[in-house]
Amino acid sequence: MKYVSTRGGMPPQGFADILLEGLAPDGGLAMPESFPRLSPEILEAWRSLSYADLATEVLSLFIDDIPRADLDRLTHAAYQPAVFGSDAIVPLKPLNNGLALLGLSEGPTLAFKDMAMQFLGQVFEYVLDQRKSTLNILGATSGDTGSAAEYALRGKRGVSVFMLSPHGRMSDFQRAQMYSLQDANIHNLAVKGVFDDCQDIVKALAGDLEFKSKYHLGAVNSINWARIAAQVVYYVWGWLRATSGPEQPVSFTVPSGNFGNILAGHIARQMGVPIRRLVLATNENNVLEEFFRTGVYRPRTAANTHATSSPSMDISKASNFERFVFDLLDRDPQRVRACWQQLAEQGYFDLSALKPLFEDRYGFQAGVSTHADRLATIRAVQQETGVLIDPHTADGVKVARQYVEPGVPMLVLETALPAKFGETIREATGHDAPVPAHLQDLASLPQKVQVLECSVDAIRAYLEQHAPV
Repeated sequence: MKYVSTRGGMPPQGFADILLEGLAPDGGLAMPESFPRLSPEILEAWRSLSYADLATEVLSLFIDDIPRADLDRLTHAAYQPAVFGSDAIVPLKPLNNGLALLGLSEGPTLAFKDMAMQFLGQVFEYVLDQRKSTLNILGATSGDTGSAAEYALRGKRGVSVFMLSPHGRMSDFQRAQMYSLQDANIHNLAVKGVFDDCQDIVKALAGDLEFKSKYHLGAVNSINWARIAAQVVYYVWGWLRATSGPEQPVSFTVPSGNFGNILAGHIARQMGVPIRRLVLATNENNVLEEFFRTGVYRPRTAANTHATSSPSMDISKASNFERFVFDLLDRDPQRVRACWQQLAEQGYFDLSALKPLFEDRYGFQAGVSTHADRLATIRAVQQETGVLIDPHTADGVKVARQYVEPGVPMLVLETALPAKFGETIREATGHDAPVPAHLQDLASLPQKVQVLECSVDAIRAYLEQHAPV
């Protein structure tokens, strides 16, 4: 299995090489040369596997430069009941009216990002040990990626983490989770801007190839292919849990701001998992919903990116969207480059001529949820089922209801536990969200964070002073 860039300027590389690279040298994103295929017979043979065993099977299709026995050891270290709270790792939680939650938030930071990050923490350390090398992770977070990455990588040999977050834009719980870590290899940098600004800085420094090489910069954002590959596993798992036999269709609804979570579903569908629909749910920052409705991709400025009560989706530039466009344009890197050139020059590109393919070829639908929708959905789900959901998952449930079909299970990806968004839960229900016992003192812990100006130069200077070389 070799990987190429969406922009065509990278020779085919193995998994371990792109794991440490992050952004491709030409500014594009790594994609497999072709997707592996899963036959109905293969899927049926996997029904009785544990989550860790299934992860070995799926990831071995994308990773052939790590011996299978070593890969198996890494997946079992990542997906332990002790880390995720039960043998299920990812439980299926029935709601009503054809809906169920795919429980992706049972990990150490109570968010779906743990599903990929726990594997990344293992595989980074393994590859760096093999190569006797070091890596400085430069990432951006809108709330959950940062804590998931830091909890997975704290204390890991050969890895330092420099995580940019939008100053004042995350929930109190999210900030406390990240900033309370005191490990020497963890650096929290609060940038005076929005998430898109943080992401732009990361991409600018990753695109400075001399600087990137000197400071061994890598990525944990979903621009890193390993994140996407690890997320494909839970779509296969969800399909296996929601069906009883071959080729039964299942639909998934995915709250998504950066397009990584739903991209993994797209890949699972392309591989042959019988996914009927992939429903994308956004909040008021609905650039992606607008694309699937109109065919025009028009990111918004930082000033026009709303601060909402589902803050992890307060994103206008979806860094993984380029991977889907690569497939949509029949994997033609020249056409992809032309789209991103037009985006840079005019602020948008128009693929409305291809709009019939969004649903017919790829199964995509999309919808929007607002603050009022979130509150009403949280209240209704709790009253009807006794289940308390977080605001992002509520966006998913609200949109999913529009696309439920008789006889087709609709799995909504649970993106976080409600404890992370206490203020909105109180507004919706009048009660505090339950906080797991091991996190109840989080708010009282001392916090370590550096507030910096929103500029590439400010972050560059901090790295020059603090990044091991």
